[in-house]
Formats: sequence, structure tokens, C-alpha cells
Amino acid sequence: MSPHTPALPDFRTRAAVLAHARSILDFYDPRAVDPSGGFFHFLKDDGTVYDRHTRHLVSSTRYVFLWSMAARHLPGHPAYLAHARRALAFLRDVHRQPHSGGYAWTLDWRDGRARVTDATQHAYGLSFVMLAYAHALMAGMEEARVWLDETFDLMQQRFWQPAFGLYADEASEDWVVKPYRGQNANMHAVEACLAAYEATADARYLERAATVAESLVQRQAQLSEGLIWEHYRQDWSIDWDYNRGDMSNIFRPWGYQPGHFTEWARLLLKLEQELTTPTPRAPWRESTTLAQRSWDWLLPRAMELFDTALRHGWDEVHQGIVYGFGPDFSVCDARKYHWVQCETLATAAVLARRTGQAVYWGWYDRLWDYCWRHWVDHRHGAWFRILEPNNVKTTDEKSPAGKVDYHTTGACWAILPALQG
Repeated sequence: MSPHTPALPDFRTRAAVLAHARSILDFYDPRAVDPSGGFFHFLKDDGTVYDRHTRHLVSSTRYVFLWSMAARHLPGHPAYLAHARRALAFLRDVHRQPHSGGYAWTLDWRDGRARVTDATQHAYGLSFVMLAYAHALMAGMEEARVWLDETFDLMQQRFWQPAFGLYADEASEDWVVKPYRGQNANMHAVEACLAAYEATADARYLERAATVAESLVQRQAQLSEGLIWEHYRQDWSIDWDYNRGDMSNIFRPWGYQPGHFTEWARLLLKLEQELTTPTPRAPWRESTTLAQRSWDWLLPRAMELFDTALRHGWDEVHQGIVYGFGPDFSVCDARKYHWVQCETLATAAVLARRTGQAVYWGWYDRLWDYCWRHWVDHRHGAWFRILEPNNVKTTDEKSPAGKVDYHTTGACWAILPALQG
């Protein structure tokens, strides 16, 4: 910890969490704005743009989320809504490929023109397209409503597998589906469908979120002793060897992911909230089969996943949560990633509020203390991306493709409802 690290704020207060979210946004606003369109995706620790031309679908969608949520939670800053509209336009007008209806995974953007460099279609990417449209709609961009429905229908047509209650993962540009199956795309599909339900009150989104969650967290987890494995074959049998020994694939890492366990836990709590407290604007009990199904498992599974993640993922020597552990519970990747820490602290707050158990507030406080000392860049702003097992930073790349502090600000927004004042 630097001797210049300021005192830890009281993150049990909404004011401290909001102030922290604002400080993260200040890192990107306005230096990430590309005058030629959209936003820069690759920034160094000090905010220097080190790749001005590559555009990645995940970053483009997450920028829509970043600015839309900022506009909603910090309404006194009109630039946030303008940024959200700018990000939405780039997603819709540049990434979307009208001839296929899909979205380019990566682009080369120069002089206001785009060249597709990877046209592979990913359910993971389309889940974030859905998420972006849902949050744009909630921020007041009504045009996103039809695009949200369109993307859900596209995923239904191209990736949905009703026999399994899950989405396939990847397809070629002309929609030939590949045999790999993964949990990560489905987890984020649940996130997207819950956001879509919040934005529209359309029960089909809630039904889909519930179906995918139950298929993975209940049925598929039975294949791996109640835990959630990352990789599967075409028939949804476990592929224990996919990417074994490859620590470079950030979207498909080998091993159990404690960060995904805690991320799933929070999604299950959100699903429980929506299923058990229907509002008058969404009388889904009369129009769906959701009310006839039992959802008593959601809270116990959320607690179990969180507790398992901390039991096997917490580094007792250096603190922080490791990236992955194997089927024998030995650590397979001891590095620390920003998203694992902040997703876990957000889930700790939500579990604490839901259960009233002090142990979760204890983890919340402990994680904030750790993150404040090691992850928050108190000089330039935002969070670092990755640290070595001993919390040493070995790269000055703060935001390569996919980061843009979606997880860190998202954690702040998720924490707020759990706080009293």
C-alpha cells in the first residue's frame, strides 16, 4: 500500500459509494471519447490511449451500460446521457451488420469508417448487446426498446437450445453454430434478461432468466458436485480439459471461477427478488408458469456459491480472491483480477441485506479494505485490471478490450440498494 493512499471511506454509506463511482467515471470522461465516433477501448494507467483503432463488441456494449447507469444514478451530470447516446449509436450503427443481423466481434475503426476484423458471432456478445439496449431504455432512450426485442429474438433463433434450456455459444458469420458450449454466455444472458425485464416488464424475459439459471445452477451443476464448471461439449456434458493449461483466454479460462460463483449468487438473489415480489405493472402470475414452479432453492444456492468461492478462493497469505481453482480445489491461477474482487464485495452487500447475517458484512468490509489498498488507483482514478498473486502490478494497461470499468461501477450500483443511508 502506498503511503499516499487516503483513508478508507465508510462504504456502508451511499454517499461514499456514489462518490467512488463518480471518481471512476472521471477517469473515462472525457479522455475516452473518440471525436471520430464512439469511445477508445485501450487506456493506460494514466489515461493515455495506446490503441486508437481497435473496437471490441464487449467494450462497446459496456460503454452503453457505463454511461446509462451513470445518467440514472447521477442525474446532475448531463454529459453522461450524451455519452450513453454516443455509445449506443456506435453499437447500433457500426457494430451491427445489417446483412446478417449480427454484431461484429472486433472492428478496425479509422477516419470514421469501420473494417470488420472478426465477424464471429458470440452468444456472450449478444447478451451484452441485450444488456446495453435494456440499460439504454431505462436511461430514457426509447428507440432501444425495439432493438432489445430484436436481439432477444435473434438469440432465440440462432443460439437457443430448448432441449437443454440453455444457449449455444459461438457461430460463424453465416450462423453455423460451433460445438463448444459454455456457462459464461448463459450467465450473462441471465443478467441481460433480468435487465430487460426490469426495463420492459415483459414476462418472457423473466421466464428466460429463470429457465437458464435453473438449467445451469441446478441441473448442470449436478455433473460437478454442485459447483458450476465453465466448459461443456455439444451435448452439455462436461469438458474437463478445455483450455487446460491456457491462462491467456480471459473469456474461457480453465477451472472453477470463484468470481463467477459470486456473480451467479447475486443474479440468483435478483431473480428471487423479481419472482417473489411481483409488481402491479408486471402481473406475470396470470400469464406464465413461473408461479407453479418452486424457487425456494435460489437463496440457499446463492449462499452456497458465495461461501464456496471464499472458502477455496480467498488468499490467506496475500488477501484477495484468486482467479481459479481446479476440481481438486487446488489453485490453478493465483493471479488476482479486478472483476472478481468487486463482484464479490457487491454480492456480500446484497447477501448481508437479504439474510441479515453479519458474516457477509464482514466480507464486504474486508474486501473494501483490500481493494482500497491494492486495486483503486488513487493517483489517476479507476481500478487496475490485474495483479500478481502477491498484489504486485506488472502492467500499466488499465483498460484493455472488455474492461472499461463495467464491473467496478456495476458493483457500486448493485451495492446501493443494500445500504440504508
